[in-house]
Order: sequence, then C-alpha cells, then structure tokens
Amino acid sequence: MPADAADWWRSAAIYQVYVRSFADGDGDGTGDLAGVRARLPYLAELGVDALWFTPWYLSPLADGGYDVADYRTIDPAFGTLAEAERLIAEARALGVRTIVDIVPNHVSDQHAWFRAALAAGPGSPERELFHFRPGRGERGELPPGDWPSQFNGAATWTRVPDGEWYLHLFTPQQPDLNWDHPAVRREHEDVLRFWFERGVAGVRIDSAALLAKDPALPDLAGRPPEPWPSGTGEAHPYIDRDDLHAIYRSWRAIADSYGAVFVGEVWLPDSERFARYLRPEELHTAFNFSFLSCPWDAGRLRTSIEETLAEHAPVGAPATWVLCNHDVTRTVTRYGRADTRFDFAAKAFGTPTDLALGTRRARAAALLTLALPGSVYVYQGEELGLPEADVPIDRIQDPMHFRSGGTDPGRDGCRVPLPWTAEPWHDPWLPQPEGWGGYAADRQAGDPDSMLTLYRTALALRRAAGGFGGGSLAWLPAPPGVLAFARPDGLVCVVNLSGAPASLPAHTSLLLSSSALDAAGLLPQDTAVWLRT
Repeated sequence: MPADAADWWRSAAIYQVYVRSFADGDGDGTGDLAGVRARLPYLAELGVDALWFTPWYLSPLADGGYDVADYRTIDPAFGTLAEAERLIAEARALGVRTIVDIVPNHVSDQHAWFRAALAAGPGSPERELFHFRPGRGERGELPPGDWPSQFNGAATWTRVPDGEWYLHLFTPQQPDLNWDHPAVRREHEDVLRFWFERGVAGVRIDSAALLAKDPALPDLAGRPPEPWPSGTGEAHPYIDRDDLHAIYRSWRAIADSYGAVFVGEVWLPDSERFARYLRPEELHTAFNFSFLSCPWDAGRLRTSIEETLAEHAPVGAPATWVLCNHDVTRTVTRYGRADTRFDFAAKAFGTPTDLALGTRRARAAALLTLALPGSVYVYQGEELGLPEADVPIDRIQDPMHFRSGGTDPGRDGCRVPLPWTAEPWHDPWLPQPEGWGGYAADRQAGDPDSMLTLYRTALALRRAAGGFGGGSLAWLPAPPGVLAFARPDGLVCVVNLSGAPASLPAHTSLLLSSSALDAAGLLPQDTAVWLRT
C-alpha cells in the first residue's frame, strides 16, 4: 500500500517489539533502542508496515514494564527520549510507522502520584487519584472487597502502614487509577498528545476494558469475575462498564486531530459489547483473542473467522489477526501439543511438545492469517519459528509465576532474547536455551526453506499482489478438515488440517506454499497454499 495512505491501519502488517528482548545495542544483556535502530533495515526488509512497542517507559519492571513510573521518560536501560524520537523518525523514513503502548488502568507504585498519595495519608486529595479504602473487620484488618486479581486470582488489595488498603487488579506494585477523577483523564489525554507530537502513528491500549469501576467497589459475592454477557441486566463492577465509552470518544477526537489510530486490548466474549468499542467515534481496531486462543482445528478456526468478521461488520472496523504475543505460549510450541488451544488456566510445566509438527503447523498458520481480511500482528521471533523456551526455575522473573504459588510457568518462555547470530547474547536478562543459535536470523536469511524466508516472501506478496488486506472473503467447497476461501482478484487460500492429502482447486498459478506439495501435486496435511485463479 502507499506509505502515506490514511487508512494504512486497515490492512497493515504490524510487528510487535518487546524491547528488552529484541536486540542489545550496548552489550549489557538487555535489549534497547540502539539495538532496535540497528535492526530497522531487517524490519523494513521483512516487509512490515508498523512496529508496536511494548512499554519502553521508566519502570521498576515489576511486571515487564507494564508498571509505568513516568510516561514521558524512556527507561535508562533502553535509552533516552531523544533516541526514541530518532528511532520513530528513522523507521518512518523506511516506510515503517510506530505504535506505542499505553497502560491506563494502573501505574507503578513508584509513580510520583502514588508516592504522594502514600505520604499524604487517609482522606487526602492525592489518594482520590487511586482506590484507597478502610478495611473490614474490627480493626480494619480484612480487605475491603473480594475482587480477584487478573494474575491467577490472587489478592487485589494491599494494606499500607496507616491502615488503609489500595486496589490493584494486577500486582501490588501496580495500583489502579480512579478514572472518575478528572485529573486522571486529563493526564492521559496529555500523554497521548505528548507521543503523537513525537510522530507516533498509533497507540495500543493495555487492558482497555478495565479502567472504569463502580464507585462503590461492590463485592462479586459469588458472581463470576469474568465479563458478564448482555443478558444479565447488570453492569460488571470493573469489566466493560458503559462509562468507558465516553473516555474513548474523547481519546478518538485527539487521535483524529493527529491522524493517529488506536488498537485496544479488549478480552470480551460478548460480540455485541465488543463491537461497541469499534464504533466510528471510538477505537479504530481491537485485538482478536478468539482467533489467537483457537485450537488447530478446521471447524473451530472457521467459526472464529466467521464470528470475527461478523462482529466487525456492523461498525465497519477491520478485523485483526494474531497468533502469539508477549503473554502467550509461542505458536510453534502450542501447535505441537495435544491441546493446541491457548488458555492461561491450562499452562503447566513439562507439557510434551512435538516441535517438528508445531513448526509445520505454524508455517501453515502464517499463510492463513496473512491471507485474511484486515490487519495482522507478528510477535517478534515468530518469523524465526522460535519455540517457547524452558526458562530455569531460578531465572524466572514473571510475577504471574510467583502469584500462582509456582504452578504457572509464567510468560518468560516467549520473552527470551532473539537469536540474531549463532553467538548468544552476553549475559542476557533471560537465558537463551542451548541450540538457540540454530534459529539465528543470519542463518535463516540465506535459506530458501526457512521460516524467515517464508515470512519475507509472504509479506512481500501481501503488499504487492492484489487480493490481500481489506475486502471480501468467500468460503469455497472443501473436504472435511480443509479450509478454502477466495479473496478479491482471484486470490485463493487453502489450508489442509485433515489427516490426508487434499486436492487443490483449479488455479492458474501457485503463489506460495508453506511446505512442498507431494509427488502427486496434492496438498499435504498441515500445509497452506496461496493460489491465483
């Protein structure tokens, strides 16, 4: 698409950069902005339209940077604000836009606002920016409420020395903000302007459905902590409240004034309520978690695709497609297991994995997602076919692991530093497994059969050939276990998830195949092709 297209986001290929693990520019074992800048030619050659950066702000890193201490300062471990501005400009010169992460539900306990609230004491204006409450019980020794944490249902209230408690839906180091307070709203609007003025093209909104809370903070009292469907007639006390939409309408006006876009992290099972966030005056796009968590099953995938397109159609928003991110078990590993879905509750140590099978399926899944209408997100390392790493117990840093009592392996396995060469990083913040060099980018670059070559070829075709991006999708007749659909300009995608080779529909050319056809010209199991008819 043209680099200056106003609707670039409707069909963009967006690459997620987890800075801490992407590339180390100064050799201290931690990824940084210098490392990203040095790899910008690689990203441009890969063929992506934008980079989404997970938080690069000043942070104590209690939760991988999602505990922000200052939105206007780059964490010194990553670089400086001036370097971030150079990165944004240099990427744009290569035709690659920048999307930054905003975490509006909470801040770090080291944020100036929270430190002032602790110092000011009960009843102070400073505490009104958060959710401080007296405890229950004779001496206030019991938490004020029963809401479970987003991390394995752990406690969401922490008591401070003066006896009050504060709310945190995540870790105790991430106090929730009070979005009924006008200062909280003004501050975030100013932060948006701050980054839009520095040239960012968009903002990804973390935990976008959690900001607004019922002011009474009522107990769940046995009701489910998950989002409630529309038919209940009740508003959930802290998920998907109607108050949110006024917030996002005010944000949209700011984004429109800069020509910028939003993508929301919205986990909601109710398609009608999900679509409300994508109305023309609110968010431009939202992540599609139904597809991400779907197992490698033809029927389930088709249902997810159909439901996704149907829920986006009434509001005219493009769908988004993603296989993996910084919170999710890597695709190669997940697809090599007996249970190929993703579920936080199902994560466990020692799950058997067939990496050869997972790699074959991940290659086919890449062509499937890149052929669907809308935009697509690629998490760093997916283009290298990286599996989930087994991080030694004594090196795990993810709070999800510790707050589960050690039963959840956490998310560090998908956050291990990328292998650029066979030589490992010097003293990386998370250890690279033995054999990681076999996935190195420099080795894959010259291999016509590598995962990197597949992604480069697919992204180049997606950008240059007709039929990709926006537009229609029509299902074609296919045997059980085979997905086949037509896109505009004669483009056809076929994915064989059945147990036997499948015939291809009539076509004039084969554009790309995730694996070779068999000797009879049939499509093998766990293989995808792009055809021109």
